[in-house]
Amino acid sequence: MILIADDDPAIRTSLCLLFKQAGYKTVDFALPDELMDFVRHTQPDAIVLDMNFTRETTGEEGLKLLRQIRLFLPAVPVILITGWASIDLAVAGMKAGAFDFIAKPWNNQSLLHSINNALVLTKNKNDADSHSMTRAQLDKKYNLSNIIGSSPALMEALHTVVRISPTNAPTLITGESGTGKELIAEAIHNNSPRSKAPFVKVNLGGISQTLFESEMFGHKKGAFTDAHNERKGRFELADGGTIFLDEIGELDLASQVKLLRVLQEQTFEMLGDSRPQKIDVRVVCATNRDLPAMIEQGLFREDLFYRINLIQIHLPPLRERENDATLLAQAFAKNIAASHNLPVARFTDDAAQFLKIYSFPGNIRELKNLVERTILMSGKEVICADDFNIPATATKTQRQLLQFGTLDDIERHSILEAMETYDSNLTKIAQVLGLSRGALYRRLDKYGIEYER
Repeated sequence: MILIADDDPAIRTSLCLLFKQAGYKTVDFALPDELMDFVRHTQPDAIVLDMNFTRETTGEEGLKLLRQIRLFLPAVPVILITGWASIDLAVAGMKAGAFDFIAKPWNNQSLLHSINNALVLTKNKNDADSHSMTRAQLDKKYNLSNIIGSSPALMEALHTVVRISPTNAPTLITGESGTGKELIAEAIHNNSPRSKAPFVKVNLGGISQTLFESEMFGHKKGAFTDAHNERKGRFELADGGTIFLDEIGELDLASQVKLLRVLQEQTFEMLGDSRPQKIDVRVVCATNRDLPAMIEQGLFREDLFYRINLIQIHLPPLRERENDATLLAQAFAKNIAASHNLPVARFTDDAAQFLKIYSFPGNIRELKNLVERTILMSGKEVICADDFNIPATATKTQRQLLQFGTLDDIERHSILEAMETYDSNLTKIAQVLGLSRGALYRRLDKYGIEYER
């Protein structure tokens, strides 16, 4: 059941008809008191709330109602309806816990998508099975073959992927450069009802402000100098499927406004043509930038952030993914062997140790380049740590780990070195190592190092 709250009878009638035709039951209210009486005793599946609930207010009553509803029904998604002039108010509503906002005059398809997203995501959020599946279980049920790894940090991201894939929810993928954000976007598309439709990738960092409209929305013949032929834009090419907007943090403010309009209205106009064209596109964005910080600096629109950030997936850096680097290296070795008609290289224990402890500031991209370069340059079928040519960015501790094996080995070596340097003077050794005498005694006993008290 969908609850509709608006004091305009024409809007209530229109929304009730739209939702009933889509197969939903509805209930509607014109007065705040009636609405609150209902939600105190009954739980709808979703609520559509007009921000300007009464014509005497500027939307503040809508915010007040939203906060009251959230107190009684914290798990029920609330979708706000607002005019373009009060988008700032809708952003305030998102901060107060609203699920989504739709601008007037609304697009029926966009509103139905939002309702469906809210219902499916709420259901999946409460589905314990989707949060407890192992990597093997996920692979059996979903198409995740291009994503390698099973660390807890990656599994958290994959569980979100499979939970949101059935929806049309706008999704923002965050993470450092080289972490595989494009693969996550593809996984969302491949496991969605849109999987047979186009998946269109756009690097917004490579599109200038002057070319943005032509690239994204297309142009008619003669729309500008050198427009010798009509050209479809990326949104039209993605119609029915998914558009992946990479590096969205690089988009200039003027282009952000144009993008927001398209995402909100699900229509666009080609350059040189004033007729709006409808599209049905799921939007997945990615960035390695800190968008909230950019909002504070006035470099990114807050309303666009909430439009693309209905769901956020944070992709962890490789250094936080435990043993995934070794699994990735083995996969890269197989791909290199197939591409260059070579035997599949394998990695010794010390090579695996290096892959485990090196921080890889360039993440998966750096790992892939390192493995490929090492295999091709060494010509070996068995790769050891020395073959990697330890990067200059490796820390002292990482270099020691490669030499001695484990942190315990490093500590034991440091104590033995200090024992020799300071002629077994335990007071001096404890001072140099930053340990109490008691702590030093415990370590000497732990490593079987002989000493005199």
